[in-house]
Amino acid sequence: MLKKKHRPERFGQLRYTGAMFPLLTQALRWLSRVCGFDTVDSFPPGHPNARTRWNAAYFDIASDLKPDQIERSICERIANTPSIFVHIDCPTPRMQRALLEVIEMRMRRSCGNPVDLVALLINAYRNPHTAEAVPGLRSVIVNSDGDAQAVIGYLGQMPAAFDIIEA
Repeated sequence: MLKKKHRPERFGQLRYTGAMFPLLTQALRWLSRVCGFDTVDSFPPGHPNARTRWNAAYFDIASDLKPDQIERSICERIANTPSIFVHIDCPTPRMQRALLEVIEMRMRRSCGNPVDLVALLINAYRNPHTAEAVPGLRSVIVNSDGDAQAVIGYLGQMPAAFDIIEA
């Protein structure tokens, strides 16, 4: 006895063609981003710091925040846990200043040289697109071949708060 192949009836059953799934996931992705359920790992396209990326697993930032709020949130996290700076590619000058404030605080308190934090800053400057937060910092890093002590010496010669005025 031969078995009949199961064929959907013309109007009785719907066949899944695969075209609906991408549309549905795209709509859900848009909805979750608009509602703030999604986390972002970069600034929106067209933003001046669009090259800046961070690991979303370490920075739980809702997608409905404005770029200034995103940057402020990341800076607060750097101030609280400076080692998190390692998870940022091409940090903005404001993010670098948050790390520099922690470095300065450690240098003033004589907690030893903050070589670990300076190494994070040096590593960030390996990316040629990283903007300088302190004028001349990139040249010091390049000329010293990434020597943390030379960078600490340069930062130590800067006026109070590394000559940075945060608005």
